[in-house]
Amino acid sequence: MKIMFNKPSGSAHHRDDAPRVRLTGLSAGYPGRPVLRQLTASMVESAVTALVGPNGSGKSTLLGVVAGVIRPTAGELHFGEGPPPAFVPQRGAVGDRLPLTVRQTVEMGRWGVRGPWRRLTREDRAAVEGALDRLGVGDLAHRQLGELSGGQRQRVLIAQGLAQESDLLLLDEPTTGLDPRARRVIQTLLDGLAADGVTIVQATHDLDAARSADACLLLRDGRLAAQGDPGEVLTTSALAELWQPL
Repeated sequence: MKIMFNKPSGSAHHRDDAPRVRLTGLSAGYPGRPVLRQLTASMVESAVTALVGPNGSGKSTLLGVVAGVIRPTAGELHFGEGPPPAFVPQRGAVGDRLPLTVRQTVEMGRWGVRGPWRRLTREDRAAVEGALDRLGVGDLAHRQLGELSGGQRQRVLIAQGLAQESDLLLLDEPTTGLDPRARRVIQTLLDGLAADGVTIVQATHDLDAARSADACLLLRDGRLAAQGDPGEVLTTSALAELWQPL
C-alpha cells in the first residue's frame, strides 16, 4: 500500500493534465470486513466527481480513504499538487444539540492548522470570514447550529470544509434529506467552487446532482462498475444493474 503526494512546484496553478487524486488497485475496509476491492480510478482537478452506488457499495469508505481517516490495505493512492483534503461528513454526523454557533462551527475548520485550543490568528479569521461569505451564511454567524434548516446547516458544514483552505473538498451525501430548492442551492454552490479551482468529490444518491457533475464513478459491492462522463455512465441499464440484487 502506498500513499504519494506530488511536491508543490512553487506555482499556484494546477496542472491541467494531472488528476487531483488517482487510485491504482486500491483496496480498503475494516477488520474482517473488506469493502473496497481493487479500485483504479481518478478524480479530475477543478471538477465535480460524483460517487454513485447503493448503500454498502463503498462510497463513504472511499471518501474516508481519500480523506486519510481509513488506511488502504493494498494498492496506491496518489495525490496531485495541493494541500491535504477537507472532509465534510453527513449532516447527521454533527449533533444538533451541541451548543455551537455557526461561526464556532466554521472556526473548527481551522483546528487542523491551529489546534483546538489555540487562539485564531488574523489569517484564521480571514479564512473563516471568507468561507462564511462564500457559502452565504455570514448573516447566520451568531445563530445556534441546531436552529438552522437542513439546507442552511449543510452550507455551514461546507463552509467549515472551505475554511480549511484546501483545493480538494470531499462531501458525504451533501444533499440527502434536503428539499428540491435546497438541493439546487447546494449544487449551484459546489459548481461555483469547482469553477474557482476547487476539486469536489461527493458521494450522492441524488441522480440529478450526479448527472450535473463533470465525472461519475459507479460503485457496486466495493468494485468500480463504470467511470466517465455522467451522460455516458448513468444509463438506464447501468443503473438498473447497479441496484440489482447480488
